[in-house]
This record gives sequence, C-alpha cells and structure tokens, in this order.
Amino acid sequence: MTHHALPAGMVRAVTHAGAHEGYMPGFANDFETEALAGALPQGQNSPQKCNYGLYAEQLSGSAFTKPQPERTWCYRIRPSVKHTTRFARIDVPYWKSAPHVIADVTSLGQYRWDPVPHAKEDLTWVTGMRTVTTAGDVNTQTGMASHIYLVTASMKDEYFYSADGELLVVPQEGRLRFCTELGVIDLEPKEIAVLPRGLVYRVEVLDGPARGFVCENYGVPFVLPNRGPIGANCLANPRDFKTPVAAFEDRTAPSRVILKWCGQFHVTPIDHSPLDVVAWHGNYAPYKYDLRTYAPVGAILFDHPDPSIFTVLTAPSGLEGTANIDFVLFRERWLVAEHSFRPPWYHKNVMSELMGNIYGIYDAKPQGFVPGGMSLHNCMLPHGPDRNAFEGASDAELKPEKLDETMSFMFETRFPQHLTEWAAKSAPMQEDYIDCWASLEKKFDGTPGVK
Repeated sequence: MTHHALPAGMVRAVTHAGAHEGYMPGFANDFETEALAGALPQGQNSPQKCNYGLYAEQLSGSAFTKPQPERTWCYRIRPSVKHTTRFARIDVPYWKSAPHVIADVTSLGQYRWDPVPHAKEDLTWVTGMRTVTTAGDVNTQTGMASHIYLVTASMKDEYFYSADGELLVVPQEGRLRFCTELGVIDLEPKEIAVLPRGLVYRVEVLDGPARGFVCENYGVPFVLPNRGPIGANCLANPRDFKTPVAAFEDRTAPSRVILKWCGQFHVTPIDHSPLDVVAWHGNYAPYKYDLRTYAPVGAILFDHPDPSIFTVLTAPSGLEGTANIDFVLFRERWLVAEHSFRPPWYHKNVMSELMGNIYGIYDAKPQGFVPGGMSLHNCMLPHGPDRNAFEGASDAELKPEKLDETMSFMFETRFPQHLTEWAAKSAPMQEDYIDCWASLEKKFDGTPGVK
C-alpha cells in the first residue's frame, strides 16, 4: 500500500511499541496516545492545568451510566465550543435520513442497480453522498441509512461531523484520507473504516475518483458479534482492527464546519482548524479494518450454513438476536460440502438486506451483479439464486472448489428499508432484475426420486 505524507502542518505521534505505521491494534481497547511528549496527563483525567496550555475535554459516545461507557478524554488546543459559532441551515439534497418515505416510490420489491457513474463535477464527501435507502428513525436513534459516495475533490478548510450516527465506510474504487480529531486514517478498497458519532473530520482524495458504500448507523455503536459455539478465534479478530495514533493541526485559516443533526445540515464559520487534539486516551475512536484478514468459517461436511457466520460487525437492537444492523462479508473461501446445494438457498427473511459488490462475481448471481453494483431484498420478500446459479450448482461435481477473486457485503437491518427518490428514479436501476427468476422451471412430476 502506498503511504502519503501528512497534510502540511499536521503533527502525528511517533509510532510506539505495539503500533504499526501510525495505527494501534485492537478493538474497543482503552488506547492512549500523544503527539507531543508529556501532553497526556497521567493518573487523572482533568488536572487543574494541562501541559502545553491544553484544554481537557471528554467526548462521550454513550450515557455515563452504561456498564462499559464509550468515552475518550481529549487534550486539545481549543475546547470544542470554539469550533462552532452560530449555525445556518444548508441544503444537502441527496443525503437523506429516516423516516423518509416518498409517496410515489415503491420500496416493496427486489431491486438491483448497476454501478453509479462517477461525476464530472467536483464532489466532496458531503456533496457526493447519495442516499439509497433509509430505515427506522434518526430522531429515536434506531435504524440506519445506506449511501453511495462519489468523491472527486478534497475538502479544503472544511470539516464535517454527524450527531446522528456513526458511519461505516466501504470503499470500492479510489483511496481516501480521513483527517480526524483523533488521528489520520488512509482507506482503500478491501478495507473499511468506522467514524464515530460526533467526531470531526476532513476527507481528502488520495487516488480518485473515489466511489464506495456507507452504512449510517443511528443506533448503538458497532461491536464484534457474539461468537457462540464458534469460540474465540476466526471471523474478525480484534488485533486486526487499527485505531490511529494522535495527530493534530495548529492552523489559523478561515474554515467552516458542517454538522448533520436529526437529518438536517447546518454550517458554522470558524477561523482555525478544529483538528487540534494533541493527546487522547479512551475507547471511543475511529478505526479501520482490512477485510482481507477476515477468517471465514463454514460447513465442512454438508449443507450451507446461515449467512450470520459471515458477520464482521453488529449493532445490537433491544431484541436479542435481531440486530439494528449486521455488516456481513462474503469473501474468498473454500466450498467442500458433500451432497449439498452450495450457494445461498432460496429464502424470505425478517431482516432487510442491502448488498454491494466490491469486486469479482457473487456465486448466487453470476450475471448482472457487478463490482460497484448493489441490490435490495426487503423484509419478507423472497430471493435467492437465479436460474443459471441454481442449475449450475445442482449439476456441479461436488469436489472442493475455491471461490476466488470475490468480495461482496451486506448491510442487514431488522427495519424495512425505504428507497429514496434518487435510488428509485435517478440511480441506474436494472429494470429487468426481477426477471432473473422468471425462467426457473417446475421440476415436480409426482414421482419419487431426485430429479
């Protein structure tokens, strides 16, 4: 992976033992990091006076009384109250929030889209966001939204944060840099990043144009799934998650901060960079994860297990076993099951499934579901392999087979996902997708035996 120099004026912590190229390993760890020696207080959180004339400030991602609260103590050049002034409403026309139900848009159906073409005009992280579906209610902090991002231009003296939820970013083309209050994340395809609610950041294009998928999680933050009988190993291992070391800017320049709050967008002018956290410690921070380190498990004798075994991250709901969101990965793996139909089976699901293709061919849809494309199978709508996939898997010689050069994912939620007007009328929807099942044949003839 190519490494780029940090933006001019940004200072990053010296990599220390346990860190790798500007990142610290582990999931939900209590990290500590400083970009200037001695900036991080020891033995207490809020000293009477901080070193270097810094301000102590806590960023809370959960209620204080949660059994294991998400919180990070920041030691910054200015407190956050200096990073906002008076707010003014602005229009961000293609970024929508739940509830968002359009009267003349039908969300009931099985849908699939071709890749959204790259834009010719300059689009930043904010102006290039295109909402595909919304689910739940941003005001009650339940549910999610799914988006496509099209980014051709870096944010210049402009910063963004969302009070509505955390963002799970899945790149498909191009490379982005997220300069955040708590450090710098460089992100490329086959990786993901999670940006917590309330975190301020600027997005820069390293290699563009950039396109990818975003899951906006209104609910509780993502956690690792309960492994149950799988046990302690495989799936996404905690050590493969990377949190950035401290980095800060001490820069004076006319700037603006864009805030998303309850689905509305506001802008506030300031005269400096808000990325001024010199040191921090805590467990509420951005992180990245390399999808190539995901260790799938599966059937080694017969039958096709449920896709829940491919869960990378989950955002729990109040109903045990029915997630607010599951992020599920279908990557390269071996198929070895005997006398079994190996692709995903036909089913109806209480969960609503939005899928995206990062690269390669998805085994249940060998035609039409292309890299950069996506599909939606809503709550209790039947779906499964098309005819070619069914016939091929039914007649295949069941020798060990490597599914290679493939990576798709799913944003799955217990809430119905409603299409936006853009997704229904402007995005490149495949109008004939529903016909992929039309040629499935009746094979029943009333006589015993396998046909």
